[in-house]
Amino acid sequence: MVVQVVFVHGIRTSASMWRAQLAHLDERGIGAHAVDLPGHGTRRGEVFALDEAFATIDRAVRDAATRGPVLLAGHSMGGLLCIEYAGQADPPPVAGFIAASCTAIPRGLGLTTYRVLAGGFNRLPQRGQSITDLVLDRTLPAETRADFGAGGYAYDAQDMALRSLSVLDLLASLTRIRVPLWFINGQWDQLRINERLFTRVAPDAELIVVPRTTHLVTAMRPRVFNALLDVAISTLHQT
Repeated sequence: MVVQVVFVHGIRTSASMWRAQLAHLDERGIGAHAVDLPGHGTRRGEVFALDEAFATIDRAVRDAATRGPVLLAGHSMGGLLCIEYAGQADPPPVAGFIAASCTAIPRGLGLTTYRVLAGGFNRLPQRGQSITDLVLDRTLPAETRADFGAGGYAYDAQDMALRSLSVLDLLASLTRIRVPLWFINGQWDQLRINERLFTRVAPDAELIVVPRTTHLVTAMRPRVFNALLDVAISTLHQT
């Protein structure tokens, strides 16, 4: 059976951030689906809740599993949620897992600082969108620039989502993941802070650091990320 891929986006963005990956897999004839988490993308206006976030991932995974082995791929917040999801005591039907830009424990000073900065941006005119656009214009290639924010930005869900992440027990979840696991980080990603800890807890995981790349590794170097997707898919086909 052909591998099926389920994508889970990061905070504030939406399923649209995966368009380059979806197009790449479509060309290869591989089934893929990108979800919108509660409060994000097509679900803006909903309140973000962990239970529904996990339920959203689970529905997509179990639907995909009816067609073939599932490769789960999550970026940033989506990656953190997927670590917790894939590491359940009763494992879901996931055959492999890519955790991108999420090797950080979302607690303590780091999380507080992020929330303060995000709150400050939200108080700026248009919630600081002009600054966001300037940064993205200068860092993302033309092939993904429009896609990254095409689903809109989930400003209203951001703080609730950040606060919710603090309850995740990521290290315990990592110890229970028994499927092929890849950590993919950008060289200049701020969420590499606990990278060594994560790889120590999950010693069989592959760590791939993409040079000259920020936190937005999927959008900044889409062809590199797509090549890594191909490696993961080929690995699952061989197992």
